[in-house]
Amino acid sequence: MQDILEICCGLDVHKDNVVACLLKGNVGEEPTKIIRTFSTLLAGLEELKAWLEAENCRHVAMESTGVYWQPVYNVLEEAFDGSIVLIVANARHMKNVPGKKTDMKDAEWIATLLRAGLLEGSFIPSKPIRELR
Repeated sequence: MQDILEICCGLDVHKDNVVACLLKGNVGEEPTKIIRTFSTLLAGLEELKAWLEAENCRHVAMESTGVYWQPVYNVLEEAFDGSIVLIVANARHMKNVPGKKTDMKDAEWIATLLRAGLLEGSFIPSKPIRELR
C-alpha cells in the first residue's frame, strides 16, 4: 500500500470507549503510531477532539458498526471549524487482518487503510437533516 496522508487517525468505536490509533510521519516512511483510549461520554469525546486538533490530525476514519459511531461523529464534525475529513466506512468493506483481533489492531488497521486512501465513506446526511430525522 502506498501512503498518501502524513497524519491520520483510525477509530475503533464501542459502547463505552473509543480506541484511537494516530499514524504520523512522512509519506513513504514508517509512521509513528500513537494509541489512546477515550470514554464515549461527552467529556471523553471532547478530549478526543482536542487531542486530534493538538496533533493537527484532519483525517479520521471509523467503522459504521451499530449506532455507536453517531455521537463520535457529532462531536468530531465540529473539529477544525468543520474542515475535518470524517469517514464512516462500512465494516464489510474493510477486510481485517487475520489473526487475533484486538481493539488496538482494529484501530491501527483502519488508520493504515485511511493513510493509503483505501477507505470510502458512507453517506452521512447533513446535520440539519440528521436532526430532523
